[in-house]
Amino acid sequence: MASAETAGAGTGRTVTTDIPARLDRLPWSRWHWTIVVGLGTVWILDGLEVTVVGNIAGRLSEPGSGLAISSGQVTGVAAALYVAGACVGALFWGRLTDRYGRRKLFMITLAVYLAATALTAFSFEAWWFFLFRFLTGFGIGGEYAAINSAIDELIPSDYRGRVDLIINGSFWVGAVGGSLLSILALNTDLLAADLGWRLTFALGAVLALVILLVRRHVPESPRWLLIHGRDREAEEVVAGIEERIEAEKGAPLPAPHGEITIHQRRTVSFAEIGRTVFARYPKRAVLGFSLFIGQAFLYNAITFGFGAILTTFFQVPSGHTGYYFAVIAVGNFLGPLLLGRLFDTVGRRVMISSTYLLSGLLLFGTAWLFDRGTLDATTLTACWCAVLFFASAGASSAYLTVSEIFPMETRAMSIAFFYALGTAAGGISGPLLFADLTGTGEVGDTVLAFCIGAALMCAAGLVAAFLAVNAERRSLEDIATPLTAVAGKPGPAAQNGRPDVTPPSSSPA
Repeated sequence: MASAETAGAGTGRTVTTDIPARLDRLPWSRWHWTIVVGLGTVWILDGLEVTVVGNIAGRLSEPGSGLAISSGQVTGVAAALYVAGACVGALFWGRLTDRYGRRKLFMITLAVYLAATALTAFSFEAWWFFLFRFLTGFGIGGEYAAINSAIDELIPSDYRGRVDLIINGSFWVGAVGGSLLSILALNTDLLAADLGWRLTFALGAVLALVILLVRRHVPESPRWLLIHGRDREAEEVVAGIEERIEAEKGAPLPAPHGEITIHQRRTVSFAEIGRTVFARYPKRAVLGFSLFIGQAFLYNAITFGFGAILTTFFQVPSGHTGYYFAVIAVGNFLGPLLLGRLFDTVGRRVMISSTYLLSGLLLFGTAWLFDRGTLDATTLTACWCAVLFFASAGASSAYLTVSEIFPMETRAMSIAFFYALGTAAGGISGPLLFADLTGTGEVGDTVLAFCIGAALMCAAGLVAAFLAVNAERRSLEDIATPLTAVAGKPGPAAQNGRPDVTPPSSSPA
């Protein structure tokens, strides 16, 4: 229970609480599945969005599409603007998420995404398409900060790694849907050339509306409420969760272990956030930047140009590229799904470094085979499946890492900062560069792009081998002490050890 030990006029109160320990000792339940569905399914929409745009690039550039735009502009300029919007949105919404709460912001950012993707369907000029691709990314960027913060603060420590990886990896479920949907959208026997692609964006808006309705039932993070002087609300939220889970399990919950004492504050300045990230945790900052830039370049610069590679080098019709992309999307999702549990058992350091290194080495091998001319569309797709099985787990772990290795008060902003920096480096320059390389039709240019992506993934894997934090099955407050924590008062795990919770058979993969 939270209790106020002292009160300071105008400076907040000092509170001792066991709320973090109570959240971490919870067994997996239907309530946790509600959180996964309400918050995690938005990545399915993101995957659908990005994949559809990549796969319909060829059709949009054809006469009769209703839009005067080239394929290079779709995969280059529009893709770069989408990523630029995501970077700006992450920073803008990330700051507001730390200040005003997770729940308010993940409702607002999803609404922004919904409106922007719906308006994309009404594009009549290239500038309109570019503008609303930017605004769609602006909403998605905010989702990354708000959603990952909320998930890590609501999910018990025993399951945090696998749940975070699977949720971030669910992007590829949307990618599978986007690939298959683009096949229908490009079939002029079913839909007119100027109608099919518009309906795909409209469908994205409808799905976002459904998720928005489900998300209304997700509570504010009790950890955020506690630090911001709303400990009574935090207590009510946690007590309600405990009642639901006890009723479901038909047995009392195990006793929580450990308390933490904090001095409540309303805001944290940018200067303090900067000092915390770069002066207090410089090695963790290097780790976060390395992981993000490696995965951002691989995905934004190379993977999302896969359709263009198939059409340029293997003469695959634009209407058939969706089949190939659906296959590599399945490989992408299977990585986090099958490897996620190992991040909680084998550990973060081993799994993060190995997934990055393996994907980089496999991509070097793919580049070598591509350069020798021994690959066709099918075997190239098989190679990419192997690369992305490991790369997807590694990329998802980047979001997990930066959301758990910095203090609670800076969590959303830290996610936003590293996402924006890494993605800007790999995701804005990457599509522009790679579109040009693929457009030349020269094998050597594409091989160069492959090798750059592979080198960055390997470099990030080596950084993780030395700097990754052993955060598995540990309380967030133990991994990074909150800025509001009172000196000399250890967090739950440091004080009494990690709660002994045996994963139930119904826990996530």
